[in-house]
Amino acid sequence: METDKKAPLGSIVNPIKFMDQDFKTLLEECLKSGKLFADPTFLPEQKSIGMPEDPDPKKAIKWQRPKDISENAVFVEGTIGTTDICQGQLGNCWLLAALSSLTMHPKLFVKVVPPNQSLSKPYAGIFHFRFWQYGEWVEVVVDDWLPVREGRLLFSYSHTRHEYWSALVEKAYAKLVGCYGSLKGGNISEGMEDFTGGIAYSLQVSSRTPRVLWRSLTAALSQGSLLSCFIQASSNHDIGKVTGDGLIKGHAYAITDTDKVTKVSDEILLLRLRNPWGFVEYRGPWSDKSKEWDDVVKAEKERIELKKKEDGDFWISAEDFSSLFDIVELCSVNPDTLVEEKTPASPSSPSSPSSPSTWTISEHEGFWVSGSSAGGSRRYNRSFWKNPQFQLVLTEQDLAEEDDEDDEGDEDDEDEDEEITPEEKKRAEKQKEKAKQCTVLVELLQKNRRKKTKVHFLYIAFHIYKVPSELQDVCLSRKFFMTNPPVGRSGKYRAQRGAWRKLHLDPGNYIIMASTYRPNQPGEFFLRIFSKTGNTLGTQDFTCSSGFLQVMATPVSPEDQVRVQRAFDEEAVADDRLNAKELMKLFNTALEKDYHLPLETCRQLIFGEDTKGRCSLSREQTGTLLSSLRHLQSIFFQFDEDSSGTMSPFELSAALQAVGIQCDSKVVELLTERFASGELHLPFHGFVSCVTRMQKLFALYESETSQEVKDRGINSWLIQFLMV
Repeated sequence: METDKKAPLGSIVNPIKFMDQDFKTLLEECLKSGKLFADPTFLPEQKSIGMPEDPDPKKAIKWQRPKDISENAVFVEGTIGTTDICQGQLGNCWLLAALSSLTMHPKLFVKVVPPNQSLSKPYAGIFHFRFWQYGEWVEVVVDDWLPVREGRLLFSYSHTRHEYWSALVEKAYAKLVGCYGSLKGGNISEGMEDFTGGIAYSLQVSSRTPRVLWRSLTAALSQGSLLSCFIQASSNHDIGKVTGDGLIKGHAYAITDTDKVTKVSDEILLLRLRNPWGFVEYRGPWSDKSKEWDDVVKAEKERIELKKKEDGDFWISAEDFSSLFDIVELCSVNPDTLVEEKTPASPSSPSSPSSPSTWTISEHEGFWVSGSSAGGSRRYNRSFWKNPQFQLVLTEQDLAEEDDEDDEGDEDDEDEDEEITPEEKKRAEKQKEKAKQCTVLVELLQKNRRKKTKVHFLYIAFHIYKVPSELQDVCLSRKFFMTNPPVGRSGKYRAQRGAWRKLHLDPGNYIIMASTYRPNQPGEFFLRIFSKTGNTLGTQDFTCSSGFLQVMATPVSPEDQVRVQRAFDEEAVADDRLNAKELMKLFNTALEKDYHLPLETCRQLIFGEDTKGRCSLSREQTGTLLSSLRHLQSIFFQFDEDSSGTMSPFELSAALQAVGIQCDSKVVELLTERFASGELHLPFHGFVSCVTRMQKLFALYESETSQEVKDRGINSWLIQFLMV
């Protein structure tokens, strides 16, 4: 389609092809050859299960296609509904609860499960699904071989056992993250975000009254939000325990609907929940078979589709929900619905043409590199400042917008003589201040932690700092973060995929710092900013520069002159030059033991000099180099805090600055990886190699005559050669 070609790669109509598999091409090939699709990238084997094999032969896993499991197998039976999804023998209620919520929103559902897929003609054993992954939509292709034990699907299945779309979505998601075992255990918000591309967040049930909570959840559902909930388990031992009311602790439930019925003269507010297991239901008041329904007229019961059967769906009153559940997880496709203290009137989709609010999105990917940019939390003040810094520029305040709650009581402005209470005055002033600010929503997601059978989320958070005009466009130092408190933060460090916060900030320049709780924890992350006005988000980088030639041009001391003369008299008899091995002997005689250089570093030092193609140095070059090494040793010593002959790689950029070399964060990351080799201690010879390499690269760039190279700039030049 022409639209697909024009759409940007990674959009919903032009998704990234996972594993470079194109659904249309593969489907056509299968239909043409008459062979059913067999996916070579996700084979029907134990590796794809990703969990230990059961030694009992009776529990052996077989892989079968739907038609071999059930004669009347269909992709979708009738309409899509919550009972299409029942949890199998895998602890992935978080994913299936999110999928249950998705079925209540047809427009969102077809983004994940494209229409016109079938187990009848034209059938080729191939299916495709789409998931949001860190700013991009990804299309995953699967065959329909499914794991079966004792004649039944091992994992997700439908209540009728004839419908297979949910089992195939589960398989596609398992392929995306590595295997089925990688789906074990998780947070509902993760699944909801990957099914919508929205923003997921948590709400404490106790933070509002049952009626206000019910109203908020009703509005959120009407605006296209996905909702789920759970009862917090007090310990790991409590997870999975069934309460006296039939509810399961630490288990994810989908909230699929809200309604109200009249009992005699009372109005009862209700929520409909879904247990992904497909059985074990709530047994308290207003559950399927409770006596409370006896006083409700038949027409009302039919209207809300009350079903007195064990299918996993049940109703619960808002009062009982508030007393029994602890957390509601919401996922909104529109930042307008994220205002937690009220129920705003907002469109159901950010792309809606009638949307009164326009949100701009800025996205960025980054890395935490051990010893370089994985600086840890503010508790580790020596390294916190090394975390990735992102510059946020907010240029203008929010556009005026209607806000029912905020404008309440403002209609009587004409009556200036009317007395107002101090509380009302304070509130009015607060609203005036808020009107001058920019609304921003910041979300930090750690990437690709759900690998194979090991799920390990780091404790993550972000902090936001206001940057004064005199410090704009420079990389902020440790001193800045020691003396300036953050103006915003995501909250406590949590071992979850994401952290988010909605903030009101004055127009100006800010720095966002994304960090793990402990330093030296490597990982990838994705940062996105929603704002109601124009904003720019970028890395806090600058053009690399070097003034090291002047800084290092120190005269050779008389003692070192004597050492050099003696070495040449003894070793350089033939050509009055020293090779790498002879230089190593000289330098290590002059330098303290902790600062000795290996042979490879001495070879690099020769390479850094102008030797006219020879692998040795003259007397003058050797004397100058020894003086430079003395200078580097004195700088290195400042950062060798425990006198161990090593320094923390976090200090590399500061040490380079002391030499006269200023590097941006990407260049420092590459230098750390190359010369610290992933270790948490950088030896002196690594520092020498690093400086020598940079000296040579700056010199080569200066002598470069290509205009194309000059146009790309020094940063691009350095990165290109440091990666070689």
